[in-house]
Amino acid sequence: MATVETPPAVETTPEHLDVLIVGAGISGVDAGYRLQETVPDKSYAILEARGEIGGTWDLFRYPGIRSDSDMFTLGFPFRPWTSDRAIVDGTSIREYVQATAREYGIDTKIRFHHRMIGANWSTAEERWTVEVERTDTGQRTQLTCGFLLMCSGYYRYDQGYTPDFPGTEEFRGQIVHPQFWGQDIDYAGKRAVVIGSGATAVTLVPALAEKAEHVTMLQRSPSYILSLPGNDSIASLARRFLSPQRAFGLTRWTHVLGATILFQVSRRRPEWVKKLLRRGVERQLPPGYDVETHFTPSYAPWDQRMCFVPDGDLFDAIRAGKASVVTDQIDRFTETGIRLASGGELKADLVVTATGLILQPLGGAQLRIDGREVDLPSTLIYRGCMFSDIPNFAMSFGYTNASWTLKADLTCQFAARLVRHMADNGYAYCVPRNNDPSMETAPFVDFSSGYFLRSLDQLPKQGTKQPWRLNQNYFIDSLKLKRAPLEDGVLQFVPAGVSAPAAGEPVSAAA
Repeated sequence: MATVETPPAVETTPEHLDVLIVGAGISGVDAGYRLQETVPDKSYAILEARGEIGGTWDLFRYPGIRSDSDMFTLGFPFRPWTSDRAIVDGTSIREYVQATAREYGIDTKIRFHHRMIGANWSTAEERWTVEVERTDTGQRTQLTCGFLLMCSGYYRYDQGYTPDFPGTEEFRGQIVHPQFWGQDIDYAGKRAVVIGSGATAVTLVPALAEKAEHVTMLQRSPSYILSLPGNDSIASLARRFLSPQRAFGLTRWTHVLGATILFQVSRRRPEWVKKLLRRGVERQLPPGYDVETHFTPSYAPWDQRMCFVPDGDLFDAIRAGKASVVTDQIDRFTETGIRLASGGELKADLVVTATGLILQPLGGAQLRIDGREVDLPSTLIYRGCMFSDIPNFAMSFGYTNASWTLKADLTCQFAARLVRHMADNGYAYCVPRNNDPSMETAPFVDFSSGYFLRSLDQLPKQGTKQPWRLNQNYFIDSLKLKRAPLEDGVLQFVPAGVSAPAAGEPVSAAA
């Protein structure tokens, strides 16, 4: 009987792309546009772990979901937001992002159900090898790329943060985290308690109050809340006399300037801003309302993100008796509700834990350089988007004091400019290097929100000197990321075929 020989295994070469973008939310779509604009001759693809475009705005589906930034700055600068509505619902944002991707052909570059689980930079090969898992089939594959741009957001999509409240197993009602709100949740005519005081809570309360018997916002401590007009009068007026692009530009810069002034004044005159915000709240609540307890935070304005409510809808619900605020600690859940530390009890049929997010840098992926794991907390952030000693790598991370897209767009423009510069000058890669061992370091962000404080040990550090400081200022970042020379002595460029940076040090993972 003849022996049948097994043919030798054929090694398949991974597909190579000039740039690989991870994430198809606002940042990823922006990155695709900026690459097409600046380096149209370069190949790129976008990996998206989920099955739709939109990121946060496709994931979250709880009642009333909306932006906490105006759409003139949350929208893309290259595609004007044409409505007068400034703060809009999540569905409108998702449709806007998806329409933008279709209009510029970015949707054809997206590979859905592709999750990046790790990446290794090879100095010898001058490229990244990216490990990818199919979220629909479990299949694993590899891609290689010259430049890796992370646009995957900053929090876990598969898990929200909920404290370990005692007694939840006794509660006969329903408990849900807003991140996992299902369309089958019925709250009509029911008593609802929303735990939290951030942007999600102040959005949920008035939305639930439209159908619920009553909604209580249970907060451990209050947040700053500022009521803004839902429709933007400047946008409406500008469109009467200017072209859509110019009207959008004028409105956008008005909002950028206003947000910058508010932040800077809050830092320099916190007590004055605190009084101003309090007066605004007092004007919208019934006489004698305990504003000191329920709407006066102990921290300074912008130490945490400020909550914006369109047309004061939260205060409308309170005045109408459909919603109330309780400031207290949770002792435990009971069969019928929540017992408070003060001894009282809130009756509830539905409890929504708007208690925050779980930060997850780089979408949970593990980076390696020449096989060695990168210790992200040991790195320094360069220009707010690259990391010390990590070649051809950038991350989009928005502002904590303004619209996410403002910084994301600057980051994507910078990355595209960097790719163009390397192509034009024959460089294979670039790597930020800190050559000042005396420079002190600081936490990644100066921000006291719980979800950041819980995760600071997972994040890179910032330095005390430029270009290692993280600016929270669009005007400064706009100059630095769009116009500052790339060859600044800190960002080191390496010609093709040369295995060491100009300073003579080999590229290696952070210690």
